[in-house]
Parts: sequence; C-alpha cells; structure tokens
Amino acid sequence: MNTSARLPYGLVACSLLAAPGALPAAPDLTNIRLPEGFAIEVFVADLPKARSMALGDRGTLFVGTRKDNRVWAVPTGRDAGGDYRATGAPVVVASGLNMPNGVAFADGGLYVAEVSRITFYPDIETRLDDPPPPRVIRDDYPTAASHGWRYLAIGPDGMLYVPIGAPCNICDEEGFAVITRMNRDGSGREVFARGVRNTVGFTWHPVTGEMWFTDNGRDWMGDDLPPCELNRAPGPGLHFGYPMCHGADVADPEFGLGVDCSAYTPPVQELGPHVAPLGVKFYTGDAWPEAWRNQVFIAEHGSWNRSEKIGYRVMVVRLEGNRAVAYEPFADGWLSDGEVSGRPVDLLVLPDGSMLVSDDLAGAIYRITWKGNPGE
Repeated sequence: MNTSARLPYGLVACSLLAAPGALPAAPDLTNIRLPEGFAIEVFVADLPKARSMALGDRGTLFVGTRKDNRVWAVPTGRDAGGDYRATGAPVVVASGLNMPNGVAFADGGLYVAEVSRITFYPDIETRLDDPPPPRVIRDDYPTAASHGWRYLAIGPDGMLYVPIGAPCNICDEEGFAVITRMNRDGSGREVFARGVRNTVGFTWHPVTGEMWFTDNGRDWMGDDLPPCELNRAPGPGLHFGYPMCHGADVADPEFGLGVDCSAYTPPVQELGPHVAPLGVKFYTGDAWPEAWRNQVFIAEHGSWNRSEKIGYRVMVVRLEGNRAVAYEPFADGWLSDGEVSGRPVDLLVLPDGSMLVSDDLAGAIYRITWKGNPGE
C-alpha cells in the first residue's frame, strides 16, 4: 500500500445547514477530521438511506436508496454568495421500487437502476410534485439480490454503464461479475469489463476519458485479506481477476489454485481490506487548491465482517499520471472508538466546486468546502 507525507490534518469546525422545513436533528460532525483549510457541513439532514446522487440540469439533486426503495429529489440552487444550498425539503419522486440504488441524469430526465431493470423518468425536474410514469429501458438484468443493487452512470461515449455483481461471496457464475454498457435507449448492450466482483461506483478521468472504478473484495479470507481495489479500464475487454485473483497478486484459495495472477489487470491501488469502497470521483472543480485537482476520492462505506472495524471515511488516492503515489484519509472520524456514526456512500462535485458526500446510516448528505487562503 502506497504511503506518503500527508497534508496538515486535524479537526475542523462544522456549520449545520438543513433544508428548510427539515425537522430531524442534523448529524453531529464535530469529530470529522479534514485537511487544514477544509470544512464540512450538513447539506440535507432528512434523507433516509441516502445512496447514489445525480444532479439535474435545473439543479435538482436526485438521490437513490438501497433499503428504502424510494428515490428522492432535493431542490438546490446558489445563494447570494454563489454557494450551492438545498432550497427545499426532500420529496419522493418514486417509491415501491426494488433497491433503486443507481441514478443518472441525461436527456432531460432521470435514469434509475433497480435490481433487474433500468427505467427513465422524462422531464422530471418540472414535475417533482407529480412525477411522470417511468419508461422501461431494460427489464432483463438478473434478479439475484446478492450484490444486486446497481450503480448507474453515463460515460463520455454517451452510453449507460451498469454493473452485474457476483451473486455470492465467491463463485464463478456465467453472466455475473461484469460491467455492462448500452445505448441510452437500451439497445446494443455489451460486456465492457469482466472479473469485477461488486463495483458500486465508477467514474471517468476528466482528461483521458478512461473509466476508473472501485471493487469490493471477497469475504472470509481473514481480517487483512484480500484488499479492496481501485481499478482503471482504459478500454473494453479487460479482466480484473475475480474469482481467481484479488488485488494485485492474491490467488483465491478455491478458484485460484495454479493461476498466474499476472494474467489479469491489476488495480491502480490496493485499498484497505473490507473497507467497502463505493462512490469514486475525480475532483474536477476549481474551488480547491491545485494539489487536489484531478485526484481520486473514494467513499469507504466500512467493514461489516472484520474483528476491528475499518473504513467509514472518504479517502484520496493521489496520482502521478495513472500511477498511485499515495492513499490517505481526506474526511475521517465517522468511526471513533469502535462506534460508527456514519457510512459514506457516494460523492458528487457541485458546480460551485464543493463536494457532496451521502451517508446512508445517518440519512444525510454533507458538503465539503475549501475555506483556506485563496490560491493555496
């Protein structure tokens, strides 16, 4: 695991900002540690099971869920100082769905990924109080619930990307452990990448246009094996090792006997074991210092099967070109003395250069901003 000297790191003061009309108490963020010059605040305090996020053309923040089976919409806009704020209380725009984790906005409407189908809600930003009926894009994805909550994003090629996680901890099932892509009308579906156990977050490099994604490592190989992964897919057709190999060179005790792990594409960075990396984004704004731009940020949801908990934080992977040179905490403190107060899920860079972090344990969304000296 790469290490390097870290930037000044300590407690930051937090301000609390809830959407107007939101009655629940805002999560306490006073223990969250950020690099010097950054601050964190509550953007929305009442979003049960908040997971993946997408921003509409008119500033509506759409939020998917996994266990709540609803999709939320939050009106947002700039205040007098140019900062993005929630301008209204969250509203439900879809309910009774099957783990609608993935959301993406394009073509004036919202794409939603459930376990077995992808749907589209046209012109939804003008109809938040009376959402349109969805149009089914595809309804033939597998129905297996294990790793069946799907991420969803639109690549620079204009295509919809949808993963199919392994329906198990460790197995070799045809048609699973892949990332698929298709045209936005559902036609032309193909497999883009193989050997991906369970990715719940991917994005594209702002300069090269190449896909980068997180992958959750298998369970029950002990506390410290295998590592989770940050991967890079410069094009289609690559195999990332599962179920034969994990991380760069960890052969699976069941499926990897006699296998040469160098035959598969290794991760750019091995992440902590069982940290459950989900959302991943490059910082593409211009409000933070140059040193943070085009670096990779990862929401680590946190371990569930490790004797000592790990994760529950936002990490940054520092790059030189496509090579990782550091893997270090950016926002940390949701795990304290073994107690968990939050579980980061997804990240979103807003047009004002701030970054949103969703938390499905606290049911909230946070906003991280740069408060240091201009030009640093």
